[in-house]
Amino acid sequence: MKKRFMALMCASIATLGLVACTSETGSGTVPETTETEAAETDSTEATEAEGMETEETDVQEAPASAIDLSGVTLKSDGVLSVGCEVGYPPFEDFADDGTTPIGYDIDIITAVADKLGLEVNIINTAWDGIFAGIDVNYDVVCSAVTITPERQETMLFSTPYINNYQSVVLLADDDKTISSFNDLDGMTIALQKETTSDILMSDYKSTGTIDIQIVANEKVTSCFTQLQNGEVDAVVVDSTVADGYINSSDDFVIAYKDTAEAEQFGIAMGKENAALQAAINQALAELEEEGYIQETYDYWFGAAAE
Repeated sequence: MKKRFMALMCASIATLGLVACTSETGSGTVPETTETEAAETDSTEATEAEGMETEETDVQEAPASAIDLSGVTLKSDGVLSVGCEVGYPPFEDFADDGTTPIGYDIDIITAVADKLGLEVNIINTAWDGIFAGIDVNYDVVCSAVTITPERQETMLFSTPYINNYQSVVLLADDDKTISSFNDLDGMTIALQKETTSDILMSDYKSTGTIDIQIVANEKVTSCFTQLQNGEVDAVVVDSTVADGYINSSDDFVIAYKDTAEAEQFGIAMGKENAALQAAINQALAELEEEGYIQETYDYWFGAAAE
């Protein structure tokens, strides 16, 4: 997986400039100073000192946000706290240092925060129960979240920032032909639990449409490991995630992609935080207009996503 360090993350960073002033006195005889002159000098020095203090304060002030944040409620002043399941490449993953979050979602939410004049704090959270942390542990969730009517009943969503489809991934040397999900009949498939893939395949199974064995994992990375090890026949996963794996490895192939109806990913937030929703939507619109979203998409998903 290519590692992109365009995203700046995790910790709140404050840059404070301290101004140091020095004066040098030349050699020679120093004339006596009258009381009046001394008072004038003290007054001038005090005025200059006040000016320097004012200048120093100005330097330390955070840059003004280009987007109106009136009415926006945040967990921490000046910080956008983001719940994210780090371990869902290429949307979110750890860099080679094992601690720095990177990925498509990380780049997008960091750019949004920058547009809002906020620092970003990525909070690594398990997918199972991630939405319960909104307004409790973090302000938003940006973690390949599909916008669904059910979720919209309890959360607000930003405008979509990427389209997605459900797909079937096989090993590259597998000669099976998959032209629909019905062709998975009789197979053992891996997927990440509590995801759209899990909901879809569980519905196929519960209705008797196909007879499949489902291996539900906490992490999507485990699904691909199981496929490589021959423990499962296929992986059902978001097409965008599949694109990332195909783009970085020759071991896998997308055997089928359901393009009948696109899913859309959005940034989720609390139902009462409409002001934050409006601000994030404005930031996304500006990023779209500037070409940043497409550029970032091309970087993380590459030719495999075309």
